[in-house]
Amino acid sequence: MFAALLLAATAFSAVALAARRSKEALPASKATTASVTTLPLPGGAAGIGFDDLIFAAGLKKVVVPAGRSGNLDLIDPESHEIITIAGFSAKERFRKGQSEGITSADEGRGLLFATDRTALKLDVVDPGSRVIVAQALLASSPDYVRFVESTGEVWVTEPDAERIEIFTLADSGPPTPVHAGFIPVPGGPESLVIDGTRGRAYTHLWKGLTLAIDTRTRATKEKWPNGCKGSRGIALDRKRGFLFAGCSEGKAVVLGLDRGGATLDSLRYGSGVDIIAYNPQLAHLYLPGASSATMAILGVSASGRLSLLGTAKTASGAHCVVEDDNHQAWVCDPAHGHLLLVYDIFPAWENQ
Repeated sequence: MFAALLLAATAFSAVALAARRSKEALPASKATTASVTTLPLPGGAAGIGFDDLIFAAGLKKVVVPAGRSGNLDLIDPESHEIITIAGFSAKERFRKGQSEGITSADEGRGLLFATDRTALKLDVVDPGSRVIVAQALLASSPDYVRFVESTGEVWVTEPDAERIEIFTLADSGPPTPVHAGFIPVPGGPESLVIDGTRGRAYTHLWKGLTLAIDTRTRATKEKWPNGCKGSRGIALDRKRGFLFAGCSEGKAVVLGLDRGGATLDSLRYGSGVDIIAYNPQLAHLYLPGASSATMAILGVSASGRLSLLGTAKTASGAHCVVEDDNHQAWVCDPAHGHLLLVYDIFPAWENQ
């Protein structure tokens, strides 16, 4: 480990300087390569159509909606122990894509919320007892689910219907979600992140725009160009006011939330970018490319500038990632039904 840290310390500065000078992709040969290990998941050998992954800070677990397997897997970032919660829609055979079983989850009020694309249901899970305690039917095929703490609502994106469906939860009694309305999002929505600090929810349109929605009034307040030919992943630095967009063509873009959504920087790397992730403690942005079978690790400076710190070799189709609180990034490998664990050896970048 010491040798690896020493190597990274001597190599990353030259890479970062080069990245500042050019917004074009740097060859992988010029960047330090992070080490990668494999973590198989229960029932995953036939393949899993992963999509959304989260780190549940309240549980201190990586939460993996494991699609076709019918499981919701909770992973300890330190021991890598896997707790499996079963009972969701399952299929024996894996079909390419993310259309089977549960594919998105979030935490809130000590519970987990998961969307099941096969059953068209929103499931409420008690992680302590490891059972589904409540359900609600969805109006259309779901994509992302996110809990809005300030309103006690659960928001579910439904891109086929170009809208977000909203559910309320009772303050007491069974946590059964109750349909409370829709937010129309013509041309979207793709991805969803909640900003409790500013009272906003951010989502993309498929081509070139990002929306800021007021979480109390449910009105779209702002629309910002994000520089993407194909808008995909989204991530947030609440403290510093940065919103990140992942572009399918292989690009990360930084928008300044406190600067009217202005584009602060962008950097190209890889191809087939979909879901991205951000570690606020390290100020590192993770940019996996499903087509390039790579992941870029980017440093985000105090001014929002991006620098390429290193790369990781992943797998074809590895399109989703989540960070944890243990200097690790978890990348999905759908074809093999397991996760790729990337060790982030690079220094914190917030003061650069």
